[in-house]
Amino acid sequence: MTLFSLSCIYRRSLFFFCVSVFSGGCCFAGITGKADKPDERILVRGRQAAGIMADYGWHEVSLGPLGTRSLLDTPFSVMIVPRDVILNQQARNVNDLAQYLPSVQLEMRGDPNTSRPQSRGFEADVIANSRLDGLNMVITTPYAAEQFDSLQVLNGLSGALYGPQNPAGTFDYTLNRPTDHPRERVVMGVDSAQALMESFDASGRIGKSRWFGYRVTMLNQSGTTYAPETHLRRNLISGAFDLNLDSRTQLQIDASQYSYAQRGYAGGFSYATGLALPAAPDLSRKGYGQDFAGYNASINTVLAKLIHHFNDDWSLTLGGLYQDAWRNVFSVTNTLTDSAGHYRTSIAAATTANDFRVWSNLAYANGRFRTGPFIHRVVIGSNGYSMGTFNPTRGANMVLGTARIGAPVTFSGTQPYFSGRYQSASITSQSLLAGDTIALTRHLSIMGTLAWSWLDTGSSNSQGVTTARYHVGAVFTPMTSIIYHVDSSTSLYGTWGRAVQAGPVAPISSSNANQVLSPLRSEEYELGVKYRPVPDLMVSAAGFRMTRGFAFTDPATGLYREAGQQRNYGVEGQIAGRVTKAVSLFGGVTWLDAQTGATGTLLTSRKQVVGVAPVQANLLLDYHPGWMRNVAVNASLHVMGRRAADVANYSFASGFTTLDLGARYGFHVYQVPVVIRFGVSNVTDKQYWASVYPSSINGAANATNSAVAGLPRTYHATTEIDF
Repeated sequence: MTLFSLSCIYRRSLFFFCVSVFSGGCCFAGITGKADKPDERILVRGRQAAGIMADYGWHEVSLGPLGTRSLLDTPFSVMIVPRDVILNQQARNVNDLAQYLPSVQLEMRGDPNTSRPQSRGFEADVIANSRLDGLNMVITTPYAAEQFDSLQVLNGLSGALYGPQNPAGTFDYTLNRPTDHPRERVVMGVDSAQALMESFDASGRIGKSRWFGYRVTMLNQSGTTYAPETHLRRNLISGAFDLNLDSRTQLQIDASQYSYAQRGYAGGFSYATGLALPAAPDLSRKGYGQDFAGYNASINTVLAKLIHHFNDDWSLTLGGLYQDAWRNVFSVTNTLTDSAGHYRTSIAAATTANDFRVWSNLAYANGRFRTGPFIHRVVIGSNGYSMGTFNPTRGANMVLGTARIGAPVTFSGTQPYFSGRYQSASITSQSLLAGDTIALTRHLSIMGTLAWSWLDTGSSNSQGVTTARYHVGAVFTPMTSIIYHVDSSTSLYGTWGRAVQAGPVAPISSSNANQVLSPLRSEEYELGVKYRPVPDLMVSAAGFRMTRGFAFTDPATGLYREAGQQRNYGVEGQIAGRVTKAVSLFGGVTWLDAQTGATGTLLTSRKQVVGVAPVQANLLLDYHPGWMRNVAVNASLHVMGRRAADVANYSFASGFTTLDLGARYGFHVYQVPVVIRFGVSNVTDKQYWASVYPSSINGAANATNSAVAGLPRTYHATTEIDF
């Protein structure tokens, strides 16, 4: 059954009417009546395709246990990539969403669609820093941008809200939800050479009092992408359902299955500390990847939430998520052998983790009440997760040959396979939370949140023998903020907080091998200002100082212990929304000084953190003037400064600037909205290193390094029909 036939099944009315009744008067519009009877005027409002107005601003944010709050009442640096950006920029994966955020960096793993995100120069955890509708999710696996309504990133610490996590911010992906009016959206498009795509999105509410809401999204894409002999396949089916059990209770159920596969994509480049990183290659040439090498992934997710409002002031939210994220990585690795760009190509089906199974939960009771002149907004609740990590017992690897950057080689070979399976690690995290925001006056509020967290970690070998186990209870993490409203459009805030993350395991080479250390602590100080000059525009700035502890092996004693500290401080500015009726802006700039402290060796102590640029900026401009009717153009500028490319700061990756351009045209065919979008990424075909990162973020002298080149000039075109 094609997407077109499915759209016919779900098709509703092509347009809707708004009827206003006016009494008295003698004005008629289409319907006549007697002078002593009310006249009726029928207004026909044509529906527009989603994203056509480039609404890039937002007024509220979702803060997990704190609920939904006005951005001016939020004492954190928060930025949201909204639905209109996702649509107009033709985003295909979560990497595409994160590129517009000035404080976010990406560690690309496996392929250009899969990354570990980080904020303000701190690497995120596999699960602790990423959430799906507020529930923990695995992030080191591909996701389709088509299933998300937005991405919200809270920069800085939030351990007092979400429990143990790295100080890398909180990445919260919001799923598409049912719409109040019936809507069916068909999209047909192509990326680069011939990666054809079609998707279908149907939504609405049915039943008495529209008690049942539905949203079904389907996606299919397959074909050659940015270089010869590269192939991509994406398939998604997802459903979101709202069941209004009564006027105050709603059950939300979401389920999705996403499969992803690629072949022939360029491999990353690995290199030892001491080698100079050469200029980035041109990935439009074949040979940096091999047609028998690639990546497969399958992600199954089920999520449910129950939301009950006792009255206008008190509510209860319960939620749970199960996810099985499986991946099969057999991509090539290009290992640099000298600073001139010679490399050795190998392929492996590694025995690293290839399956992540997650259960996550949340339970929040939120309320509002008054004590004397003070208004309180309180929360009591809990959240947490349990994750099992599985590895194959046997892998395979082979060296294919040698080549040089600028002269890639296509090798002959076959796909390697792994076999067997065992559980290599487990982690359980659960936190109890309590918080209160007190409005002391019309202008001044204070907020305090507290968390008590329990952590249980363990690891095993392929023989099933436990190699490490650790349990710690009631670890305390506080956070406090002060918010001052200068007026209705301006607020100032100051925030201090602490967080913890699971302690590392001592390496075999240390005297306390396999010992799990106590949780590592981090701390933040932040001052910020938020200004809304007009209703649809938000401008904000924040200054911060953040630290995290890390461990290394003491060269004198051989003991692996927490003794180092990474210190990052910086300033970030953000803008989002409409500057005028014809101009929308989205993006910002961040200045960041990220340094490691003592690492146990002079070679890597007090050096710049690998992959973190002192200056990073992203700005998306959308121009949609009224005199051009439904025509709009957009430009997105990405600026990245020079970054350290190894832990000794011997080598650096050059800074770069890339430009993306796009256009869209919206029109109606028999009252049916249609929009055509066309975009070019990396218009100047710039060759650059998109991501550099080390194997150890703690300054280990023997760390290896990885660099992933940015994609060449690519094209995206879609036609959307919005029934």
